[in-house]
Amino acid sequence: MPNEKPNGMFDAMRAVVRRIPKGKVTTYGDVAIAAGFPTGARQAAWCLKGAGPFLPWHRVIGKGGKILLRGANGVEQVQRLEAEGVKVHGTRVDLKRFGHTFRC
Repeated sequence: MPNEKPNGMFDAMRAVVRRIPKGKVTTYGDVAIAAGFPTGARQAAWCLKGAGPFLPWHRVIGKGGKILLRGANGVEQVQRLEAEGVKVHGTRVDLKRFGHTFRC
């Protein structure tokens, strides 16, 4: 993002998000932990806002496998996940089946 100032936390979190494989999901909390900020789940969500089309933001969901985005963004997230083979039931994804675990 051209006008964004460097932010170590956000950069680390975005690097973690890039490691999530196609067809898998993880939670905001797990992104924060893998980036070295174990209490930064809200910051993980914030850093993905407007992160651009090259970051697989749609692979990050809420605790317990819940799609947290509302409106058009939530619809887009579900569509992107389903296009990758992730099954979404209502607003939930089965983390046991589709969850990604980071190997730090």
